[in-house]
Amino acid sequence: LRYANELVEYIRRETGDYFHIDVACYPEFHPQAQTAGQDLAHFKQKVEAGANSAITQYFYNADAYFRFIDSCETMGIDIPVVPGIMPIINCTQLLRFSEACGAEIPRWIMQRLRDFGDDRIAITDFGIDVTTRLCERLLAGGAPGLHFYTMNQAVAAETIWQNLRLPAS
Repeated sequence: LRYANELVEYIRRETGDYFHIDVACYPEFHPQAQTAGQDLAHFKQKVEAGANSAITQYFYNADAYFRFIDSCETMGIDIPVVPGIMPIINCTQLLRFSEACGAEIPRWIMQRLRDFGDDRIAITDFGIDVTTRLCERLLAGGAPGLHFYTMNQAVAAETIWQNLRLPAS
């Protein structure tokens, strides 16, 4: 199988609706996509193959998520799309991951991170604050939930969850 939609088709063919299938999507568009329209078309193929919901690549621009959702609705994509959230706790790691996956880091965030230099506590405090505000905006705007990429650093995600004052499930 070469593409994710083929895997989703295979799972549906072999197991019916036994599994809930989440697929990936990119509100800032996949780094290998030639156009935004092409990327949305690929996402729609995964949905049409039987995906139940999607989780986005992480991002720090809520407007990109909301524009992506609007584009999905225009294309008839109506599954829940959960925003992927990666708490900012390590500048070097963030840059490396973002370069590899095409996630954009807003200029104002990068400038602030550079201002902190090697002060890991300041970076973490700033990152948790920025990410908490992003989550608040996403939830207020109708996001169906949040998916945290913790990278084995669950404390930051737990702190954000506490900041959001969300009920325990």
